[in-house]
Amino acid sequence: MCTSIVEIAEAEGAGKGGEGWFDLTHSVVSYDHPHHALFEEAITIDFVNSALGPGARVAVEISLQSAKALSAALSRAIAAADVVEGERLRGT
Repeated sequence: MCTSIVEIAEAEGAGKGGEGWFDLTHSVVSYDHPHHALFEEAITIDFVNSALGPGARVAVEISLQSAKALSAALSRAIAAADVVEGERLRGT
């Protein structure tokens, strides 16, 4: 079943593809049939720079359970980074 679940967000940073490093412009997160992972459905995360063509893409296909674990790890890392940045701004 095609889910049509797609979320797009701006992304500032860099990704490494087959041609080397490139600047990112956005990320695309979807839940649908994967192309390579052996799952019925998968969370797919693409980091892209569409202005550079199809080669400027870093992609992963992970299980829903793995995506939940990744989301939790990102939340913890972001919370810790916010503390560090807050201390840096206060000069401590």
